[in-house]
Amino acid sequence: MYQTTQFLEDLQSQTEALLQQAISEWQMLPSTVLAQQPAPGQWSAAQCLEHLNYYSRYYLPAIEKAIVTGKSTRTSATFQAGWLGAYFTKLMLPQANGALKSKMQAPKNAVPSEAPDPRAVLAEFIDHQETLLKLLDQAAAVNIGRLRVPISIAPWIRLKLGDTFAFLIAHEQRHAVQLMRAIENSKVKV
Repeated sequence: MYQTTQFLEDLQSQTEALLQQAISEWQMLPSTVLAQQPAPGQWSAAQCLEHLNYYSRYYLPAIEKAIVTGKSTRTSATFQAGWLGAYFTKLMLPQANGALKSKMQAPKNAVPSEAPDPRAVLAEFIDHQETLLKLLDQAAAVNIGRLRVPISIAPWIRLKLGDTFAFLIAHEQRHAVQLMRAIENSKVKV
């Protein structure tokens, strides 16, 4: 059980940290570093960003729709994660040392192209993070435990709005680890 205000503030802090990293670090890198795959078959930093953008294109409008339709719901001082939402979030989160708990196969429609435009995908990612921050702010005015958002791979499964935020941000953190590894490996070769 979480205090709703603290839960949303924690998610905002995590999103803000990732946004600042994208602006202050990733934007400063040459496109060649962002585009370079660390090894054959491994995603480049740009591919990681394109993958995250795919999910943001789905989830941000779905989250916004839930917030708009939920404006008449009463807020709740506490938020209890659902079992499925908590499971998905835990599955996505990198461990404290940056290790990923398990390898996962991206759905075919979420696999990035071989050579996305590094500047375009980074700019889109930054826009998505700014939108996510606005939605987290708006979520304070609705009941994040009552409103539901359909998941991308099975729309008939609907997670609590709070769980959807937590999952989406954990997914971003997971791929940020992968993205940073790709950048580190690229720097060695440049």
